[in-house]
Amino acid sequence: MLVKAISHTGLVRQNNEDAYIILPELKLFAVADGMGGHAAGEVASEMAVSRIANYVSNSVSMNEPGALLVEAINQANREIYLGAKKDIACTGMGTTLSTVWVRKDIAYLAHVGDSRIYLFRDQILKQLTKDHSFIGEMLRNGNITPEEAEHHPQRNMLTRALGVESEVSIDSIVLPLHSNDILLFCTDGLSSYVSSEEISNVLVKDIEMPTKLEQLLNHALTQGGHDNVTVLLMQNN
Repeated sequence: MLVKAISHTGLVRQNNEDAYIILPELKLFAVADGMGGHAAGEVASEMAVSRIANYVSNSVSMNEPGALLVEAINQANREIYLGAKKDIACTGMGTTLSTVWVRKDIAYLAHVGDSRIYLFRDQILKQLTKDHSFIGEMLRNGNITPEEAEHHPQRNMLTRALGVESEVSIDSIVLPLHSNDILLFCTDGLSSYVSSEEISNVLVKDIEMPTKLEQLLNHALTQGGHDNVTVLLMQNN
C-alpha cells in the first residue's frame, strides 16, 4: 500500500485549517477541514484526526471495524462540541471528516461534511461520499444544476459537521478493495475548483504519486486557490 498527502494554505487564506493523518501501521487515513473564528478551525480539524487516531489505536481489536470507526467519530464529535462550549475563542468551531480504515483488503469509510473520498478504479473516477452541504442536498433533489452549483453563493454552507451539535449522523461505507485501486481524499479546496475530469486526467498518468499530488494542487491553485487544499492518495497494491 502506497500513501502520500499534500496540504497547502492556498493563495488567499492566512491559516491552514485542514488536517490529515496517515497511520500506515494501522492503515488508517483521514482528512478534515475545520471551520470557526480565529484559529478555531485549526483546533477542530486537528482534534478530529488526532482523536480518531488515538481511539482506533487503543481499541483496534475490540469491535467490528466499521462500527469502531463510527464510535471514534462520535467520541471526537463530543470532544469538539464540549471544547467549543468551554473556550469562548472556539465558539462555533467544527470540522468535516472523511476517514478510511483498511482491514484485510476491505476499506471501511466514515464521513461527515463536504470533504470527499473518490475511488479511481479501471481508469474510472467515482465519488464515494455525499456532500453534507446545502448545495449537495439541492443537487441530489434536482433543484439545481451542477453548473448553477459552481457559483451559488451558499455553496460552502454545511448541513452536517463534527462539533456543531452534541450528536452527529455519520455516513459509513464498506468497500472491498481491488489491486491498484486508488482512493483520493480531499477537502473542498480541491473539489470546488478541480473537476472530476481533471482529477481523472492526473490519476491516469504513469507518474509517481508525489507528482500526481503536486499536479492536483497546482490545478487548484491555478483556479484561484481561494481555500486551503489537502489531497491524500492511497493506492492498494
